[in-house]
Amino acid sequence: MIPYPNIDPVAFSLGPVQVRWYGLMYLFGFLLAWLLGIRRAKKPGSGWAPAEVSDLIFFLVIGLIVGARMGYLVFYDWPSVARNPLLAFQLWRGGMSFHGGMIGVTAAAALFASRRGKGFLEATDFLVPLAPLGIGLGRIGNFINGELWGRPWEGPWAMVFPDPAAGPIPRHPSQLYHALLEGAALFLILWVFSSRPRRRGAVSGLFCLGYGIFRFAVEFFREPDPHLGFVAGGWMTMGQLLTVPVILLGAVLLAASAARKES
Repeated sequence: MIPYPNIDPVAFSLGPVQVRWYGLMYLFGFLLAWLLGIRRAKKPGSGWAPAEVSDLIFFLVIGLIVGARMGYLVFYDWPSVARNPLLAFQLWRGGMSFHGGMIGVTAAAALFASRRGKGFLEATDFLVPLAPLGIGLGRIGNFINGELWGRPWEGPWAMVFPDPAAGPIPRHPSQLYHALLEGAALFLILWVFSSRPRRRGAVSGLFCLGYGIFRFAVEFFREPDPHLGFVAGGWMTMGQLLTVPVILLGAVLLAASAARKES
């Protein structure tokens, strides 16, 4: 077992305003996505201009924040929001969902593509390699907050998390598993795969399939949400249930891409 580092979730304060590491991780993620997007746009034959990348990131920021917040409330805390709809606007209370964020980003990408005369899959193929590092940073933010901890474990890198709900029990640092697989590993896979010309939809399909498999696997080490528990078959978490359609979508996109004659 190794000690939990107990990093202060508040990075710094500006008078009465507290700036938290979790929020900064979102900011760093968008900044990295913008920088990587500019780099990709500057490659010969990319079909993208740096100014388009800036506009795309703006659309994605709005889509992600709205989608992630609404997704959490609908998928994970619907009884509370049904009693108090104003919870949707109380961002400081926390609660963001990747699957809701994915829906929001998809809608934002579709809106951007329609306004710029680009194909939907053209836009998503360009943007998905930019996403994993931000996903990984978000998981590091969860780790700093001491939330979304793993299941009990007595292994060599188990940690006791400070949240009283976790109890004095050594647990998997599952947030770091998410960061390594859905963040670092998925980024490397997509960045290398997309460095060569691919048929339309292939990069988007690989993102969905890769993220879905990694997320489904890590959920076996993560403690289910206490107010939900296991939601299917007595073993499947809500995260796994929501990830099944993502895996299927990835497989469909890859198969459809392979069947296309044109790139």
